[in-house]
Amino acid sequence: MNNAKEIDVLALEKQIKKYSKDRTNTVVRHALNLQTMDAIARNQDSIRDIDFNFSVNINTLEVANQKRSGRCWIFAATNVLREIIAKKLNLKSFELSQSYIAFYDKLEKYNFELEAIISLLGVEHDDRTLVHVLNNSIGDGGQWDMFVNVVKKYGIVPKNVFPETATSSNTGVMTRLVDTELRKFAGWANNSFKKGTKLEEIREVKENLLSRITDLMVSCYGIPPVKFDFEYTDKDNKYHLVKGFTPKSFFDKYIGAEIDEYVSIINAPTVDKPFNKSYTISYLGNVVGGKLVKHLNLPMDRMIELIVSQLKDNRIVWFGSDVSYYGDRTGGEWNDKAYDYKSIFNLDFSTEKDLGLDYGISQMNHAMCITGVNLKNGVPTKWKIENSWGSENGHKGYYIMSDTWFNKYTYQAVVRKEYLTAEELKAYEAEPVVLKPWDPMGSLAD
Repeated sequence: MNNAKEIDVLALEKQIKKYSKDRTNTVVRHALNLQTMDAIARNQDSIRDIDFNFSVNINTLEVANQKRSGRCWIFAATNVLREIIAKKLNLKSFELSQSYIAFYDKLEKYNFELEAIISLLGVEHDDRTLVHVLNNSIGDGGQWDMFVNVVKKYGIVPKNVFPETATSSNTGVMTRLVDTELRKFAGWANNSFKKGTKLEEIREVKENLLSRITDLMVSCYGIPPVKFDFEYTDKDNKYHLVKGFTPKSFFDKYIGAEIDEYVSIINAPTVDKPFNKSYTISYLGNVVGGKLVKHLNLPMDRMIELIVSQLKDNRIVWFGSDVSYYGDRTGGEWNDKAYDYKSIFNLDFSTEKDLGLDYGISQMNHAMCITGVNLKNGVPTKWKIENSWGSENGHKGYYIMSDTWFNKYTYQAVVRKEYLTAEELKAYEAEPVVLKPWDPMGSLAD
């Protein structure tokens, strides 16, 4: 860095002396000895109107718990499907197996990444695309269209048919183990290819590795069901038994083509992504040959309008946001006005949405379901959120988001095609603009 300026020691000493003479700084320093920054920045004056009453409020089944895993996007998506099934069958309690989806999602991701590595054979080890593919690893996270790919190929099953295991709920070690093997393969394959090893031989090694990974996955998750019977009791306490389902026939019977009625919309107000165009991201996906991860970029006011329309029709909404800022996990609230860092530290998290995306300050990292909204004169003031962190947190597992927080940190939602205008649907169905692999719209919810 030419002409870079170092810290001046004398100037630093003066700054610290100036700090020490300010009594407010002393109070803050003492407070931080015993409390967190969030605790002392909490602004009670701004949260008086944030209560748990909503003018549009969908009654949903009890919340689920993703535990120590990054499967929020799967939990949110299965919540959407189970509400559809529950309405059809008049169910009072029901949950789909998130573990079943995660099992096949991971297997498909491993194959997807191995194929990505093979497609990059011959590049340098520090090639930016290869580095991105390897650094992205194969974690638990995902996107809505990745969920669609899995359920259309492998179907769905009730949770009791494929229950959780200790590993499916705590995937850290398994993920690191396989990620290491993928990186080792990348190193061997790239070096071997440069020395003249034929692609056929590299693919043989790839298939052998995928076979070993499959064995590990079955050990961790269990043997996926081939056939099962569906037992349930409806709200009238009537018992039902439907025999002989396969995961695919279960999906086809209760969901089927309805899954294709949902599309992903985003709000990315950056210069490189004009509104009313569709986008996909290079090297992002899970199922080779499956549906592209595809988004229609819309202004925030239009995104909100579409979400509200779906809620008013008693349909919950899968959505993705950045929950890193201004959150109270225990109390169940995301509210940017509830924390005043500026008055205390003369520093703040707030920024313009486009700058936040362009410079890595904020991006989508968690998926949940919107199950309610409070409207005053047709304008949202707060949102009711079904999370997947268990019933011990928030309002028995449900959370509240202020309208200002929602506008700043919500990036994605999934709505039915019927709410889009003809022009919007045409834009979505058009050939998408392909974004770079590291674009923030390719971030995964976990």
